Amino acid sequence: MGKASKKRAKSKTKTAGKAAGKKPSASKQTRPKAAKKATSKPVEDAPKKKLVRHSTAEEMAQRQREISVAEFFTKNRHLLGFDNPRKALLTTIKEGVDNSLDACEEAGILPEVKVAIAPSKEEDRFRVTIEDNGPGILKKQIPKIFAKLLYGSKFHRLKMSRGQQGIGISAAGMYGQLTTGKPVSITSKTSRSKPAHHYKLEIDTKKNEPRIIADETVEWPVQRGTKVEIELEAKFQKGRQSVEEYLEQTAIANPHVSLQFVTPNGDAKTYKRASKELPAQTREIKPHPYGVELGVLIKMLHDTKARTLQSFLHSEFSRVSSRVAKRICETAKVSERSRPTRIARQEADNLFKAINQTKIMNPRTDCLSPIGETLILTGLKKQIEADFYTSVTRPPAVYRGNPFQIEAGLAYGGSLPAEGLARVLRYANRVPLLYQKSACAMTRSVLNTAWRKYALSQSAGALPSGPLVIVVHMASVWVPFTSESKEAVAHYPEIIKEVRLALQECGRRLAVFIRRRRKVADSQRKKDYIQQYIPHIAIALREMLELSERQETTMVKQLTDVLERSRS
Repeated sequence: MGKASKKRAKSKTKTAGKAAGKKPSASKQTRPKAAKKATSKPVEDAPKKKLVRHSTAEEMAQRQREISVAEFFTKNRHLLGFDNPRKALLTTIKEGVDNSLDACEEAGILPEVKVAIAPSKEEDRFRVTIEDNGPGILKKQIPKIFAKLLYGSKFHRLKMSRGQQGIGISAAGMYGQLTTGKPVSITSKTSRSKPAHHYKLEIDTKKNEPRIIADETVEWPVQRGTKVEIELEAKFQKGRQSVEEYLEQTAIANPHVSLQFVTPNGDAKTYKRASKELPAQTREIKPHPYGVELGVLIKMLHDTKARTLQSFLHSEFSRVSSRVAKRICETAKVSERSRPTRIARQEADNLFKAINQTKIMNPRTDCLSPIGETLILTGLKKQIEADFYTSVTRPPAVYRGNPFQIEAGLAYGGSLPAEGLARVLRYANRVPLLYQKSACAMTRSVLNTAWRKYALSQSAGALPSGPLVIVVHMASVWVPFTSESKEAVAHYPEIIKEVRLALQECGRRLAVFIRRRRKVADSQRKKDYIQQYIPHIAIALREMLELSERQETTMVKQLTDVLERSRS
């Protein structure tokens, strides 16, 4: 039998043995069980791939719904400055104090504001109370002001004020509601002869509408004012970017304000009023043509009640006389007698280009209320002990048609630390900006100023070093903040230029003071050096000229008098 036939016979024998139920040999029984299972696993036990059913257009349409602004900011509260418990506490107090100061100043009342932070029964919770002596709030307005986002009187008017968007205090109440589940409490009184109204409010975030928990009349022994109480999850700390720093800086920029602060420990601190002069009353202005974009112009044309294009330009914009309006129409090649509501898209585009080609006066500046050089110095002297103070108020300027004014101040020497970098205090409409320093146009202007020219040491790309405090304030009808939390000013070239010019003027005055003081110090050092040798000179002259001790004493006195006269 050949080799191939033997192999086939052997294979048939093995197959027959397995079919008859024969056990495998001992060597085959020692094979690992895991390997045996792996090879014998049926194919149908493998996990089946699940089929994903894709949505249809009808199903996607059913899931779409409108998002309220309150619902949006509930999920994105960091945009409003409620990033963490420490910052949330500061933002809440800041929004409440800003509202109080705006209301008092608009009513012509010298502000007296009380801020108290009391620990709650539960850990990491505080109850914030802000009380003012302002004009109070009408009963029907209280729910919307404190429990409805984007509701206020300042958004649509071009007039300098601390608040702009109508979000702040209602967002603080919403944060307290989210973190503690408790409503915001408001008590307000408009007159001594009228009762005080007390509300407890929550925000319906789906509808962005107030939900009234309590509405009652209470006894409140004050002439008028408003008190807001919010319980929230917070963290109280001292130092930089704290509530105390915010109140201190507020006192510097608002010397007409009296502030009382009670800490969670019960310690009371008062920032006394340094001036009884209220800020100048501002007037609302109309938008300037240079600050209006094409889409806004088209909307204004459709909404106006003016009957002719010339009267529309004259009545709806600032600084546009009838003659300037006629010149704009001629440049745009549009009849000045055209009805604004019938202006076509292309004609509106031509009108927009003609506005930017026409020379128009800058907007009025009586809508601004800068702090003023005198009051900046008053505020600095009240809070900072220094050897030298100076301040500058720049003439009004314009960005995107919005008038603004830059002010700067310096405090040098005294009790300020000699080592380390200068401290920069940033303000927008008298409100301190404590966060996002590196993102602010004011900080950038300070960094880009060549302080070495003004007798200060400065490393490349850094703040100047030495005992120095720098104050920068921007007053505007609309401050271009980088976010809704209002913590940094956007980098408009016009703003950066004005800040730099104000700082340079302050720097020149500081340089004169520093160089004069260095000259005096150098002269004093030389005087002290000479005074050490005057007695030795008198002794030498006494020995050479054989003088008496009395004559030696007289000579020392005469040489000292000569030294003093030479210095003067």
